[in-house]
Amino acid sequence: MEFDEHRAAMVAQLLERGEMSGRVAEAFRLVPRHLFVPESDPAAAYRDEPIVTKRDEEGRPISSSSQPAIMGIMLDQLDVRPGGRVLEIGAGTGYNAALLAHLAGPQGRVVSLDIDADVAAAARRHLDDAGYPEVVVACADGAAGFPEAAPYDRVIATVGVWDLSPAWLAQLAPGGRLVVPLDLRGVQVSVAMEYAGDHWSSRSVEPCGFMRMRGPSAGPEVMLMLDGEADLVLTLPEPREVGDVVAMLDGPAAEVAAGVPPLSRLSLIGSGISLWLATHEPRWCALTGRLPWAPVTTQGYGMTVGLADPDGLAVLAAGTELLTRGYGPGGAGQELLVRGYGPDGAALAAQLAAHVQAWDAAGRPEAGDLRIDAYPGPAPDGVAVIAKRHTRLVLSYD
Repeated sequence: MEFDEHRAAMVAQLLERGEMSGRVAEAFRLVPRHLFVPESDPAAAYRDEPIVTKRDEEGRPISSSSQPAIMGIMLDQLDVRPGGRVLEIGAGTGYNAALLAHLAGPQGRVVSLDIDADVAAAARRHLDDAGYPEVVVACADGAAGFPEAAPYDRVIATVGVWDLSPAWLAQLAPGGRLVVPLDLRGVQVSVAMEYAGDHWSSRSVEPCGFMRMRGPSAGPEVMLMLDGEADLVLTLPEPREVGDVVAMLDGPAAEVAAGVPPLSRLSLIGSGISLWLATHEPRWCALTGRLPWAPVTTQGYGMTVGLADPDGLAVLAAGTELLTRGYGPGGAGQELLVRGYGPDGAALAAQLAAHVQAWDAAGRPEAGDLRIDAYPGPAPDGVAVIAKRHTRLVLSYD
């Protein structure tokens, strides 16, 4: 009964915030998340938060039950129809596969893949315990898809992907849809794509954050564990030289105002400034950990973005929270500061502030304003063109 009450409260909260449609909400009402995270208590199982279920030897999370809000958004992007055939890349706990099975109905078919044998085995157990034995779970590299059950009406990845695998596109039926957390130089967006003649074109783009795909199809992104006790992780879009970030953070900071009006949490990190930096600045980085001054904090963990080079670091920091009309729940907006560390810190801080001001002057574009076209060959120009292994991504703003 306690689990039922917590589940109902979670779904009501997500509906109130407009995170999902009624049909997807019904799946969340009927699929018991706590059976997929058996180590969690009732309150934790039904918080709108991700739950880490496995870490690597260095303590970095490598598998989890995703945040229900982004799961709901992606399920609506996917638009699974009754009787649909669905391929899921990244089994996790099995919870999302169960939601997919509910949406596809008894005549549908769901196949869920995971490269980690332990994760796949746990997902299989959880699905059986929750009453979804019909879901197929296989231990396999998701980049190759699962041709044995192809074609699929829908393909979804619940792990961050660097490129669109040719196997996924080949195994989609005509008129099919692909939804993936796609890497745009270190920033992830959940993009729903359909085939448009000679290339794949986005139908919707939403901000998101997922653990990255492992194995041969992993991208060049680098995650440096800087301080295990503080869970301090520096993320770079590709390998490059940076300085001693921990020592810099322990030293004095040059602090300047970002020079823009107060911002919402989403604009701060989720899809606004981060996306701008990723597509305009090769020195960009993200920093997460126990950072109480970070502009976005949850459960004691903070996240910020900025610029890093061998002799300096500049990151965004929270200023005074102001009550400003139109920003966030209750009208709350966040004053934004820039902190510079190390010998080049002051200069980097000024450059980071200039980027934030340029983004503000451009109308504060965010993920939802973005159009992404993926070409297997030559591609036209756009706001940015990102070359991948198999595709060239052309980014533009609608």
